[in-house]
Amino acid sequence: MEYKQVIVVRVDLKMTRGKACAQVAHASLGATEVAMREHVDWYEAWKRTGEKKVVVRGENQEHLGRLFEEAKKLRLPCFLVRDAGLTQLPPGTTTALAIGPAPEEKVDRLTGELKLF
Repeated sequence: MEYKQVIVVRVDLKMTRGKACAQVAHASLGATEVAMREHVDWYEAWKRTGEKKVVVRGENQEHLGRLFEEAKKLRLPCFLVRDAGLTQLPPGTTTALAIGPAPEEKVDRLTGELKLF
């Protein structure tokens, strides 16, 4: 079985490349910590197989919110980033969502059609 994590980044915010990278890192770490607590077997398998990550484009806040709710319904590790507002964005702005690490086919049900970032 293959495992991966997908990070969805909002493209409507026009974040700088560095800001977007920081948000991806926050999302990835957050979802990984969830997996370490709630899906240890998936986390360990993902670690053993190279920690595959894919970064894709999210349309807007509503899009990320829908994906987040669906991921929770499917009991997938997930983490939604809300920016602290210290640099480019207002506090609380939803910027990125990570889903997984989890079995690839489960993550792809939600993210398989999204375009690469």
